[in-house]
Amino acid sequence: MKIGFIGMGIMGTPMACNLVRAGYDVMVSNRTMSKCDPVVALGAKAGTYREVAESCDVVITMLPNSPQVKAVMLGENGIAAHMKSGSVFIDMTSVNPIASKELGEALAAYGIEMLDAPVSGGEPKAIDGTLSIMVGGKQEVFDAYKEMLGAMGTSVVRCGEIGAGNTTKLANQIIVACNIQALAEALTLAQKAGVDPQLVFQAIRGGLAGSTVMDAKAPMMIGGNDTPGFKIDLHIKDLNNALDCAHTVGSPVPMTASVQEIMQWLHNHEGGQKDHSAIAQYYEYLTGIRIGR
Repeated sequence: MKIGFIGMGIMGTPMACNLVRAGYDVMVSNRTMSKCDPVVALGAKAGTYREVAESCDVVITMLPNSPQVKAVMLGENGIAAHMKSGSVFIDMTSVNPIASKELGEALAAYGIEMLDAPVSGGEPKAIDGTLSIMVGGKQEVFDAYKEMLGAMGTSVVRCGEIGAGNTTKLANQIIVACNIQALAEALTLAQKAGVDPQLVFQAIRGGLAGSTVMDAKAPMMIGGNDTPGFKIDLHIKDLNNALDCAHTVGSPVPMTASVQEIMQWLHNHEGGQKDHSAIAQYYEYLTGIRIGR
């Protein structure tokens, strides 16, 4: 199996590296080709989009959003026209599931099967290969590529047909965002009431309020570390997709809308490239409280 991987960003680069380490034959590509260098150093080849399309059995994309995915696949000189009939496209970008369904229908005309397979875990889990991968598509296509996806993640679950992976990812992103907001609010309350946020974190992390989100983000808030593992601007993109999807299917999402407004405020105040745990800085603006300091 020869794998093409397009998109050497904060997530795509370590994911492609893990495929190489697992022994797969990988060709990588990116708009800025120098970003392919870390994966090539491990033994991958680099090529143009067309070279990827013509030589690979499966093509993976990890790009900012659906317009970029559609442009790469279906735009002028799009790679779908150069892929072999019977090959497979796996989009690991987090996009609106409606866009995934539209893309799947368009690719079917070329004889190309598709999986939508967004991930959760951010850069740290992309690096160590422990991502959670949520997949939509035909069962037989999923079965054929589950082991390969497992080189990038420890949880690989088929959630339904095309679009189901991204629907699951939107649900994930709603839960993560609302958890981070609740955590920032709670630790701000604790400090304003005179209780050490570090002790609050230690006391409650083993109870019902404890979560992977808390374990990852409380130390960052307390330590004043906003180095991005997952950027606010990317979470804004995901929540915009969640709101669009919810409005389309008629699902109420008032909590999502609330936390999206906080993230948008941070974006407008030079916080878009910070980690999403920087939601705590919104509460700092309101209260003057800097958690842990």
